[in-house]
Amino acid sequence: MDQSVAIQETLEREENCVVAVQCDVFFDDIPESRLLGLVESGKEHAIFIYAHRRMAITADDVSLQEIIPISLDFAVVEVSSPEQLVVVGADTRVRISYKDEELELKLPFGSHSRLFLGEVNKAWSDVCRFPTQVPRFVWINKYKKSTTSQKAVKQAIAPLGKPNKNNQHQKIEKSLEKAKGSSSAAQKSKVYSNPESQSIYSREERDDLVRASSHTTSNKAQILTMPQFGLRDNLIRCELLKNEDLYTYLEDFSFFLGTYNVNGQPPKESLRPWLSCNPSPPDIYCVGFQELDLSKEAFFFSDTPKEPEWTKAVSDALHEGAKYALVKLVRLVGIMLIFYVKEEHAEYISDLEAETVGTGIMGRMGNKGAVAIRFRFHNSTICVVNSHLAAHVEEYERRNQDYKDICSRLLFRPYDLTQPPLTIMKHNVVLWIGDLNYRISDLEVDSVKELIIKKDFKTLHKNDQLKRQIDEEAVFNGFEEGAIDFQPTYKYDTNSDDWDTSEKCRIPAWCDRILWKGKNIKQRHYRSHMDLRTSDHKPVSSLLVIGIKRINNVTYKKTFEEIVRNIDKMENECIPSVTLSKREFHFKDVKFMEHQAETLKLFNDGQVPCQFEFIRKPNEATYSKPWLTANPPKGFIAQRGSADIDLEVFVNRTTAPDLNCGKQVIEDILVLHLERGKDYFISVTGNYLPSCYGSSIYSLCHMREPIRDMPQETLLQLAEKSAADFAESTEKPLDIPKELWMMVDHLFRNAVKQEDLFQQPGLRSEFAEIRNCLDSGMPDSLPGSNHSVAEALLLFLDALPEPVVPFSIYPQCLECCSNPSQCEKIISMLPQCHKNVFNYLAAFLRELLKNSASNRLDVSILATIFASLILRSPSKQDLAEKRKTQEFFQHFLNHGSS
Repeated sequence: MDQSVAIQETLEREENCVVAVQCDVFFDDIPESRLLGLVESGKEHAIFIYAHRRMAITADDVSLQEIIPISLDFAVVEVSSPEQLVVVGADTRVRISYKDEELELKLPFGSHSRLFLGEVNKAWSDVCRFPTQVPRFVWINKYKKSTTSQKAVKQAIAPLGKPNKNNQHQKIEKSLEKAKGSSSAAQKSKVYSNPESQSIYSREERDDLVRASSHTTSNKAQILTMPQFGLRDNLIRCELLKNEDLYTYLEDFSFFLGTYNVNGQPPKESLRPWLSCNPSPPDIYCVGFQELDLSKEAFFFSDTPKEPEWTKAVSDALHEGAKYALVKLVRLVGIMLIFYVKEEHAEYISDLEAETVGTGIMGRMGNKGAVAIRFRFHNSTICVVNSHLAAHVEEYERRNQDYKDICSRLLFRPYDLTQPPLTIMKHNVVLWIGDLNYRISDLEVDSVKELIIKKDFKTLHKNDQLKRQIDEEAVFNGFEEGAIDFQPTYKYDTNSDDWDTSEKCRIPAWCDRILWKGKNIKQRHYRSHMDLRTSDHKPVSSLLVIGIKRINNVTYKKTFEEIVRNIDKMENECIPSVTLSKREFHFKDVKFMEHQAETLKLFNDGQVPCQFEFIRKPNEATYSKPWLTANPPKGFIAQRGSADIDLEVFVNRTTAPDLNCGKQVIEDILVLHLERGKDYFISVTGNYLPSCYGSSIYSLCHMREPIRDMPQETLLQLAEKSAADFAESTEKPLDIPKELWMMVDHLFRNAVKQEDLFQQPGLRSEFAEIRNCLDSGMPDSLPGSNHSVAEALLLFLDALPEPVVPFSIYPQCLECCSNPSQCEKIISMLPQCHKNVFNYLAAFLRELLKNSASNRLDVSILATIFASLILRSPSKQDLAEKRKTQEFFQHFLNHGSS
């Protein structure tokens, strides 16, 4: 997940966050999680250090603590030990110094850290290249007042002693270390005194400590993914991939896959019955957890004590017949995935990346979602996904949507940064584990239990929601799952093997599943583990034997040399050329938050392979308008080959306001550039259907007809009117927007006792129906579930160009947040339409709180959700402001408020 967006929201318009990375900062040898952003202003750069909670999504989640200017007084030192460097996947220890002070960091292994360090080095190189042009850094002064807890950070920015060894990863002893001699030690404390000639210590360099520099079997796999930028290198790589069968052979390796929903419990028993259930040790472990920590602190803050507790429990339970190295751990709130490999296989792991995606309310929160790790093992690419999908029996469509969201939004930065991001499915093997939450339908609880007693799992499986959805090709298309011959793994009374005896008496279900996709995969076992009783779920495991592609040295060399000879012959012979399937694209009836895509097909009709890229037009910052994306924006096409490019249109809260009123239209020209060739121009047009989403409260209150029935000229006039213009109008406006009334009235009549209201997401398809009803007419009742209407209301507030409490009033709200009477006075001074909306929403939320026993809502939850939507900062909002807005809004949620 790109956290630079959260940092960018804290900056003024003149500054830009180039790249961000989450890391650990050491305070007296104790690591604390921080978010680092490389910020540029003109030609000057500085590193901004933020405290953060959970995965930083918006400015609300971060708080600026310190700024380190990148000047001639700045330097970077690599302090990872040789023991850490030989572990593929080990984190990187870096020491940043500024003047006489130092700060030690631990950066997570992967391309995000590699990119961050590369950009820092580039900025530093520019400073060193022009030593007479001394940066002034006047611009950082305006951020000094925003920094918090500076004393704590200053304590860390001090002369540091010898760094502690990284205990997260087990040491791997290899004979390769002898071949390296003292080179590893020489790299231990590498100072970059000449940034122009030396790049920051990179993943490629660390791989060299594991692999010999000659063409060994392991680094021949690496050559296929080295970061190349030239056409010749891409030609070689493309031809190598095309002829892979000539120089590779299959070798079987065993993968242990495990999934366990631990219901927020700490480890109370050994995990050996689960993780060491096979007589022979597996080559690789991929162990997933869900609901690691159910506390509110785990959701709002990044760290949880449950992570090290369960990691240690796993490490202690690995098979005693082999030694394992911890390669990677990734976690999103309570979803965690741990990746171990036998020590002797570690040197053949490369291109390791980890990513997360949340699918909770408004598509952002991480209480549901997925974590994933992708890597190359020898010459096969593998992706492992651990997911926790939406709960409740009736929500199978929401689970389907979660699966599709994960597949589309979870993207890995490729090792070659010139290439587009990698999706989950762009791997030779995909392994998917987790609490998928699909239930058993159309059977009563007693009937299910009777079938379980009879061990008639075949009949039971026919009513399994996941099986039905796969059969309908709604999800997991192309995946396989082994035969289920074990009883359902959910729901049990904790510390027992008894089915749920609570008031809800949940129907038993196979929530916890393991599936795979790819060739040359055989399953050796698929089972549950009844001996573990910590949770209301039982853990599940699968042992897969996977044929992994390995490289034959002799045939590889012959193939490589033949490819190079052929490329030498054809190089520079011809100018590249492509044929386009069409040059004009029209998108009909574009709607708010409704994705549309059309495919542009490119066919290489030239005599040589070609590289293409969409390039910026003169005086424009990006290659396309913000509502348009080309996917992929660049690529490589072999001779006589073809490529499909999806031209995607998506209107969000940022682009909707101007499109609604007609200030902007769906119209753009894309420039497709061929390297060493010509440019092609592609026209993109469309018609946008105006929406109440992204329209102002003022405008909506002056529309008695649905927005799609309003003339375009009227919408533009309403959008351009000021508050004074509306005040002078003789026409009486509506008290509140009719669209807002429809949603709140629906929830008031149907959902005041709805459990988890405003906390469980709705369905995207139902949101589309709700939006269409609001925009085109007023039906008697809105379609969709209560959760879908609730999320539609939140999205409506989020999309308002001017929030309920106008930007101009926002500072006063912060100043008087602790004084209830002053808060009420400020609201009484709001423009009439805004005041009506505020009071209407507050009254509705107080009604919800009267039913908190049923809906499980409280003042804190509602203030957290609504304050950030109703009181938005005109610039960027830090954590202190966030708390003040919640305190302000809480005064109006108390039952005594009027």
